[in-house]
Amino acid sequence: MGIIEKIREIEAEMARTQKNKATEYHLGQLKAKIAKLRTQLLEPPKGSSGGGEGFEVTKFGHGRVALIGFPSVGKSTLLTMLTGTHSEAASYEFTTLTCIPGIIHYNDTKIQLLDLPGIIEGASEGKGRGRQVIAVAKSSDIVLMVLDASKSEGHRQILTRELEAVGLRLNKRPPQIYFKKKKTGGISFNSTLPLTHVDEKLCYQILHEYKIHNAEVLFREDATVDDLIDVIEGNRKYMKCVYVYNKIDVIGIDDVDKLARQPSSVVISCNLKLNFDRLLAKMWEEMGLVRVYTKPQGQQPDFADPVVLSADRGGCTVEDFCNHIHRSLVKDVKYVLVWGTSARHYPQHCGLGHVLQDEDVVQIVKKKEKEEGGRGRFKSHTTATARIADREKKAPLKT
Repeated sequence: MGIIEKIREIEAEMARTQKNKATEYHLGQLKAKIAKLRTQLLEPPKGSSGGGEGFEVTKFGHGRVALIGFPSVGKSTLLTMLTGTHSEAASYEFTTLTCIPGIIHYNDTKIQLLDLPGIIEGASEGKGRGRQVIAVAKSSDIVLMVLDASKSEGHRQILTRELEAVGLRLNKRPPQIYFKKKKTGGISFNSTLPLTHVDEKLCYQILHEYKIHNAEVLFREDATVDDLIDVIEGNRKYMKCVYVYNKIDVIGIDDVDKLARQPSSVVISCNLKLNFDRLLAKMWEEMGLVRVYTKPQGQQPDFADPVVLSADRGGCTVEDFCNHIHRSLVKDVKYVLVWGTSARHYPQHCGLGHVLQDEDVVQIVKKKEKEEGGRGRFKSHTTATARIADREKKAPLKT
């Protein structure tokens, strides 16, 4: 029996099992088994070279955005409209067969937009080259899930389910669970608040399913069984996702209003070029890019070429800003002067731990090299030798 058949058999058993207090331990074990099998499904088969044709393209710019959706929902048209890069669009499905990159120039930054082939139900199991598409989506900063506004809401749930099956968690934050394997000492289970979904016995059973008998587990929030399995697996990627509903020109205004009011959702029309500015603003907000302008000492700030930082790519502190310019700059910094929304007054003297915000202006003050020969009025400007014995004797006067 293959891995996919085993997964389907366990899912069928879970569907047959009633959910109550008596069966929650059994369901927890089944969820752990499915998670283990899906991890094995993502691993390359033994004996293979690991090569194979993929869609990966070189990273470029200050951020990367992936377009994911079913075939013929308008992904290629959206890429052409936003970036100017031509991506073939036709009236038949699977027009795009490989990854096509484009560049969006927005707010003095360059954002790479990737047009990926459409994925279908069963993509997490390898159907329609779905695994390669999802692997590229994992390497991006955010995901734009392009949906057809005229189709049913079930498409969004199918895509979310396929992405979650391969370890992508959309619009979620990592669970507050501390987990560490140990060599000896058994399993230590603690929590800082009352738990309603998981208890000590269920935690032990899930850990035993993974053959972990010595570990330390601490719950800092009321997490579920799925959260605990995600922490044990350790290969989950938590990403932000914007749901883009295209083709709003073929539905009524009431339906458009209903879709636009959903969280993390934007409605557009590629045919009539509607609401692209709102889409770009939402994308910029979710990416959380921070532009920092440099100011040389005694000169005006350089507003032409900002240094772009983000929490996902290194961080937004003054130290990250210095490392972005040059790795050796941090040890030479004495302090920095900051103008902008992160400063309490202008300019503010800040250290390396100060968190910068968008459109801040930073001036770096470096340490001065220590000068030999004292300071102030004790400083010696002469180039003569210090000791009398080392001085050259003048020739005697001729008489």
